[in-house]
Amino acid sequence: MSDQLALHERLELHEIITFKNLCLTKSATMHGLVGCDQLKSILERDVSEGKVHVEQLNQLLKQKRRN
Repeated sequence: MSDQLALHERLELHEIITFKNLCLTKSATMHGLVGCDQLKSILERDVSEGKVHVEQLNQLLKQKRRN
């Protein structure tokens, strides 16, 4: 079985990355506008975890392209 991604899989990965980046932008923007410390903490965690997820998706995309 080939571990290369099909074109539609690559496109879906790009869509997910785009969506995650949009979520990151929104969370980072909202963090500066929120007054509740608990909500700020949730947004900070969302941003840090989201960055990790985007990086993992990018690595998957790069890894499968090389093969």
